[in-house]
Amino acid sequence: MDLDRRPVASLWIGEKLQYLNQLCLVSHLRHGHPVTLYCTDTVTNVPPGVEVRKASEIMDIPMDIVAETSASFLSNVFRYKMIRATGAIWIDCDAFCHRPFPDDWTYIFAGHGMRGALNCGVVGLPQHCELMDQLLDYYDNLPEVPPWWNKNQRKKITRLKDDIPHAVKIYKTERTAFGPQAFTYFAQKTGDYDKAMTPDVLYPVPFQLNDIFYDPHGRVEGWFTDATVSVHLYTNGTKPWWRKNIPLENSYAWRMCREVGIDPATALED
Repeated sequence: MDLDRRPVASLWIGEKLQYLNQLCLVSHLRHGHPVTLYCTDTVTNVPPGVEVRKASEIMDIPMDIVAETSASFLSNVFRYKMIRATGAIWIDCDAFCHRPFPDDWTYIFAGHGMRGALNCGVVGLPQHCELMDQLLDYYDNLPEVPPWWNKNQRKKITRLKDDIPHAVKIYKTERTAFGPQAFTYFAQKTGDYDKAMTPDVLYPVPFQLNDIFYDPHGRVEGWFTDATVSVHLYTNGTKPWWRKNIPLENSYAWRMCREVGIDPATALED
């Protein structure tokens, strides 16, 4: 295949991809996007065609922080440092490429589901822009509390033990304070919020309905529009059963695996 479209990249913390992650990475190759997967470990089942690079090329991943938060927590920092360094489009490892990203899209982000906040599961930004500067400054110089927090959130963080790293305190107070909360706040602050695409472009199915991807009678494509480019599969919200068993025949996950050439049985969660 000709990989002549814009490069995309993601981060993986761990030693094994799940089958939906394999599916999503290969889906971008299928549409001509070179795919780079930055890894903290030796990943044993990266699909052919995906370029593997060390995460440390972009930033050191403090595994002690990961251990106290989640594998995806520091990806919220990594994605902007990666964009700044390479200019690639960030894709979460559970973002399925439905259509290729147009070459003329400069700002790629969208509103999310039923809540109206921006999500940062798929992000394209100019390498040098005010929004990027604001986000990187926030992560590199964490304030005592995020500036958008309300009184209750500010009280909650003070109840945590003093020996907890500050980034972990923020996470334990609000899990999305490094992710969608920060992205939404700084996009509003820089005047870029209005550049957001509608949810159907990148997140056509609301997070609250993520089981639909495994339902053989679900009408997933009923959520799609002519503008849909990416389909977020929300593996962080997937019930454990779906991660440990192959998808049911005729479900969206089953159909896309067959279409792209992924065998779910070889990458089930232990």
